[in-house]
Amino acid sequence: MYDTNPDAATAPGAPTLMFREAAEASAAVERMLAANGPAFVRLGKLLRDAPPSVVVTCARGSSDHAATYAKYLIETRIGILVASAAPSVASVYAAPAAPGNALCIAISQSGRSPDLLATVTAQKAAGAHVVAMVNDTTSPLAGMADTLIALSAGTERSVAATKSYITSLAAIAALVAEWSLDESLADAVIALPKLLDRAWGFDWQPVGGTLQDATNLFVIGRGLSLAVAQEAALKLKETCGLHAEAFSSAEVRHGPMAIVGPGFPIIAFATSDAVGDDVRAVAAEFAGRGAKACLADARADGATQTPTAVPAAKADPAIEPILMIQSFYRMADALSRARGYDPDAPSHLSKVTRTL
Repeated sequence: MYDTNPDAATAPGAPTLMFREAAEASAAVERMLAANGPAFVRLGKLLRDAPPSVVVTCARGSSDHAATYAKYLIETRIGILVASAAPSVASVYAAPAAPGNALCIAISQSGRSPDLLATVTAQKAAGAHVVAMVNDTTSPLAGMADTLIALSAGTERSVAATKSYITSLAAIAALVAEWSLDESLADAVIALPKLLDRAWGFDWQPVGGTLQDATNLFVIGRGLSLAVAQEAALKLKETCGLHAEAFSSAEVRHGPMAIVGPGFPIIAFATSDAVGDDVRAVAAEFAGRGAKACLADARADGATQTPTAVPAAKADPAIEPILMIQSFYRMADALSRARGYDPDAPSHLSKVTRTL
C-alpha cells in the first residue's frame, strides 16, 4: 500500500538511495551556491557587457529538462532566444555549427556522453562561450568549459537523478539572477535551500494513491513548470513502470486531450502567476470530465482545498517549480516501492548514458 510517511521510507530496511539523495537537495543547493558565487558574478558581467545573439543548450534526459527551464527563464527575464541543440547533428551527421557569438550552456551529471561532448566541441569551434553545468568536475565536459559551474550535488549513486537535477535548476536561476541583476530572483535563490526543506515535508499521498494501479497518465505544466512536468513524467517511467507523457497546458488542448476521460490520471503543476492559471483551468476541465486530476497549486501556498490537491509552496514563480519537483521525488520513491519496483536500479538503465 502507498505511504509517504517518513518512517515508511525506512521499512523494512534502509531508505533507498533515491530517497536519501533527494533529501540532500537542500544541502546540495547550498554547496552549489557557495562554490560558484564568483563565477556567477563574472559570467553575469560578461553576458551584460557582450550579450550573445542566441543561447544554445546541450543536454540529454533530466538535464535536458533543466534546459527547458533555462529556455523559459532566459527568454522571459533576458529576452534572448534559447534553442536546444540536437546532439546527433554533431555526433552522427558531423555537421559544423555556424560561426557566431552564441552562449552554449551544457548541462550534465557525468559530463561524459560522447554526443554531448561532440556538440560542445562544435559550438566551441564556432566561437561560442561554453558554460558547463556539471556534477563531475573531473569530466571531459568540465575540461572544455570556458566557465565551469560545479553542480556540487555530491556523489549520486541512484540511477534516477534527483539532487543533481535540482542543483541544475538552481544554477540556472542563479545565473539568470546575476545576468539580469534581478534582486528579487537573487533573493529567491538564496532562500531556496530553506524552501526545499519545507517542500520535502509536503505530503503528496493523493498523487501516489491515484497512481497506485495506473498504467498511463498525463503530466501538465506550462512555461517554467513544463520543465518539471517533463522531469516528473520521466521519473514515473524510470522508477514506477508508468507510461507518463508531459504536455504544456496549451499543447494538451490539441489532439492529446481527446483521450482524457473518466478515471484518466493527471498531475498538474501550477505556479502562482498567470501562467499557472492556464494549468489550473486545464486541470479543472479534465476533472469535470471525470479524470483523476491531482493539482499542485503554488497559489494555495501549502494548503489543500480538495481531496486531489497536493501542497506546493508559494515563492517567486521562477522558484516554485523547483520546490514542486522536490515534493514529487519523495512521492515517486514511495510509489515505486509500492508498485514493486526498485527506484535505484531501473531495468535496462545505467547511470552514465554514452549515446553517440
